[in-house]
Amino acid sequence: MGSSSNKSNVSSTVYGTTTTSNPYAYSRTDNSGTIAGFQDGTALNSVYNFVNKNIDSLLNEYLKPNLNSVSNRAKIQAYADTLAGQSRKSLENNIINPLSNRNMLRSSQAQDLYKNLVNQNVSSVSNFANELLSNSQAETSKILSNLLNYYMQGANYLTNMQNHSLKASSGNAIKTTSTGNGGESAADIVNDILPAIIAAAAVV
Repeated sequence: MGSSSNKSNVSSTVYGTTTTSNPYAYSRTDNSGTIAGFQDGTALNSVYNFVNKNIDSLLNEYLKPNLNSVSNRAKIQAYADTLAGQSRKSLENNIINPLSNRNMLRSSQAQDLYKNLVNQNVSSVSNFANELLSNSQAETSKILSNLLNYYMQGANYLTNMQNHSLKASSGNAIKTTSTGNGGESAADIVNDILPAIIAAAAVV
């Protein structure tokens, strides 16, 4: 009879399910692949979410500096509040109160001193805002650089977690080999039917 049909070996690998986690991140590997992420409430997760949410506005602030940005408004407000409190306290402690205690200051004079102080503060805040605007791009660049550095540290941390999980899962993998029927070749088919053809010819 004909020769045996061709056989082929088929190998497959089933990866063991492995979950790796710590207080900062987690990674899970199975036969479908590897996933990783940050633990909720961690610094790495906060930086990741903040950068993804605010990167567009920060880039726009860098390219088009303006005093209306959230960070610049906050800096101006903080400067104005501090200046107003400190300058008023200094005026009262060093000038108004000592003169009043000696009956050397009329109320109208005190009012004039307060008005002058307000005008001086307005001028100082205006100068601070102009300086802030001129330095805004450099400051925003520093913020972007720091944030992206922290962001990439987190990304590298996730990559390491994935590699660790994949390595552990590969160690638990099960490899199987099955034999499949490759089908008969043309020569096999001819050899199988050749005796029948010869027998038929002999009868005729």
